[in-house]
Amino acid sequence: MEIREILAHNLRTQRRARGLSQEELAHRAGIDRTYISSLERSVYAAGIDVVDSLAKVLGVEAADLLKKPDTALRRRRSPGGSPKT
Repeated sequence: MEIREILAHNLRTQRRARGLSQEELAHRAGIDRTYISSLERSVYAAGIDVVDSLAKVLGVEAADLLKKPDTALRRRRSPGGSPKT
């Protein structure tokens, strides 16, 4: 997973967890809504100041938006309930 994909995943996850639309997040962070959409689709690489602004609005550390998601949480489970390997 590349850094743009990691940011996109974490940004989308954090935004949705807080019940914010892309438009509301953009407004609070002083960023254009289409830029938020582009970040969530891995189109653009965000500058450090943008990452910091988004993190502040979301109530997380900037580093949290750049951490690779835990693959164990994303692992699909087999019908028997145990994780696939």
